[in-house]
Amino acid sequence: MTVIDRPVDDGVADGCPGRPGRVEGSTGPVASDDRGPVRGWRSLLVGALGYVALSVGLWWQVWSTHPTAVTTCGCGDTSLFTWFLEWPAYAIQHGMDPLYSTYLFHPTGVNLLANTAEVGFGIVLAPVTWVFGPIATLNVALTLSPALSALAMYVLLRRWVSWAPAAFAGGLLYGFSPFVVVSLTDAHLMLGMAAVPPLIVLCLDELVARQRWRWWVTGVAIGGLAFVQFFFGTELLVITAIAAAIGVALVVVGAAAIRRDALVARAGYALKAAAVAVVSAAVLLAWPTWFALDGPAHLSGSIWGTKLLSYGGTSVHYFVHPMAASAQVTALTRQVGGYQGASLSGQYLGIGLLAVLLVGLVVWHRDVRLWLLGAVGAVCACFSFGLSMHGWTLWRLLVLAPLMDNVVPSRFVVLVYLCAAAMLAIIIDHAVRAAAGRVPRTTARTALGWCTGLVVAAVALVPIVTYFADGLPLTAVPVQPPEWFTTVAPELPPNQVLLVLPFAFRQSNMTWQAVARMRYAMVGGGGPNSLLSRAGKEQVGDRYLSDLSFSNGSQDIVAGEVAAVRSALDGWGVTGIVLPDPKGLPDYEQMHAVRSTVVLLTAATGQAPDYRAHAWVWTGVDRAPPAPDRTAAQLTTCAVGTADGTRASIQSSAACILDAPSGA
Repeated sequence: MTVIDRPVDDGVADGCPGRPGRVEGSTGPVASDDRGPVRGWRSLLVGALGYVALSVGLWWQVWSTHPTAVTTCGCGDTSLFTWFLEWPAYAIQHGMDPLYSTYLFHPTGVNLLANTAEVGFGIVLAPVTWVFGPIATLNVALTLSPALSALAMYVLLRRWVSWAPAAFAGGLLYGFSPFVVVSLTDAHLMLGMAAVPPLIVLCLDELVARQRWRWWVTGVAIGGLAFVQFFFGTELLVITAIAAAIGVALVVVGAAAIRRDALVARAGYALKAAAVAVVSAAVLLAWPTWFALDGPAHLSGSIWGTKLLSYGGTSVHYFVHPMAASAQVTALTRQVGGYQGASLSGQYLGIGLLAVLLVGLVVWHRDVRLWLLGAVGAVCACFSFGLSMHGWTLWRLLVLAPLMDNVVPSRFVVLVYLCAAAMLAIIIDHAVRAAAGRVPRTTARTALGWCTGLVVAAVALVPIVTYFADGLPLTAVPVQPPEWFTTVAPELPPNQVLLVLPFAFRQSNMTWQAVARMRYAMVGGGGPNSLLSRAGKEQVGDRYLSDLSFSNGSQDIVAGEVAAVRSALDGWGVTGIVLPDPKGLPDYEQMHAVRSTVVLLTAATGQAPDYRAHAWVWTGVDRAPPAPDRTAAQLTTCAVGTADGTRASIQSSAACILDAPSGA
């Protein structure tokens, strides 16, 4: 028996693709509940409603409060994705390019396809953004991602199992896996929105095994899904393509060794469908791929300027035992990622799930689907180790290929969960059939089947649920931009370019800009564009501003810094500068070196800031004359005082800079 010559009782229906059939002579839970189109759609609807309800519960702190103003955080990576969701809606509304913008990293701009920009969500959910704002859009995307991922897995599994609850459990494990949930806590939608990979597997099942669709339909479906995944996340597309190639290769090798006649019989359909898939994907992806790799503001080389991403692998230990959250990791996650809850492991499978998969593989060893899924999952787990282990790792085979050093190997875990979820559903289905077959009466058969299936599912899933229980529902916090961005920014005249502090990786300013509905362009931003190596001739000034943004207190200012910052302001075309008063802001939005920053910027612009709507504001920066020279002693004297002193003392420091004799 091979994977392309399945037994009669594997839950495959004659007729409609994607709908499992009824096992002959069976009743109760081992029979399909989808004996017609109506019941098939009813089963799908029930599954969808169940997943949506669970996802709403997962994000209950959002939906039970104010989903237009509460989310995981208005900071860190969450802020970056908030901006990425706002821009396509703004661009479409104003007849601009949704894939490229100079409103961030002005004047060079940002290429959304070269970033993890989730353009797919941004465009589809643009109406939500227009009506309710980007925070609401982010929350809708965060809620839909696990539900859609689980539902896609459910659709795949209904091909392979006859008991709908088994498919539901598999969809639950995949769509609400630790990998997906942890990704979404930092709003990493390019990973948490994982609905396409199961659908690609479904099409590959059609290509190599079922072959009931027209061959060109199968090919176009694969190409179309690749196109869709490109706009939800190119990294996940690459990872899925690698796993798919491994799976297909294993099928071909296995069939050639065991049932060559079956392989030959299906080869014609498979080759034609594969050719159509390649051609359709190439045609659909040619332009967006060029745009990402060579379009305006594209990123060259290693995305983060280092190959250390390839060392960010998983650990065998943490697949079995959950990683304990440390205070240091949690603090870093809250600052950079944005999630303000406890740090959780995104690779935890748990001893219960691993035991069920191992026992199921042994008991139902004749089901080659389990062997195939187990093999693909194991290879993906090996890839996920990255280069972190001592000695040789499987990832070394791929890391030297073009662009592969930009793939984070630990993210292969999403395919590990996909394989584990499919194996779990198949094992539950087998267990239900085996238990029900031992009881002659219909009522008893139904009861025993349900009990057996639920017990197997509980053994596999309860350890994972228990690990996450203390952190559920997921933490959400109010997004409250500083007053200036809600009162003054919406009234700004057009064509304003602002330097908004904090700068660089302190990414809250992107949320402030998005909530202000893009009333101004902004220099700097978050993501890989913020690397100093990409700052060009403004690199020195960029570094000084970044250092001040991350400083925990006062910082000495020297004359060279003043000149470098003034040069950067001119190069960026800055018209105004905004430094929110940190008092009253959350810790992750505060800039502590206020006095040093005011001294530096006053010296660079030759003008003192106004204090308006709880922010220090410099206007007309592009029209400011060259600032007078100030000595190191003058800068040091004027910066004396607490880092974030009173409004009066900060104004005094600014006045000190302007009153000091030039060159004294």
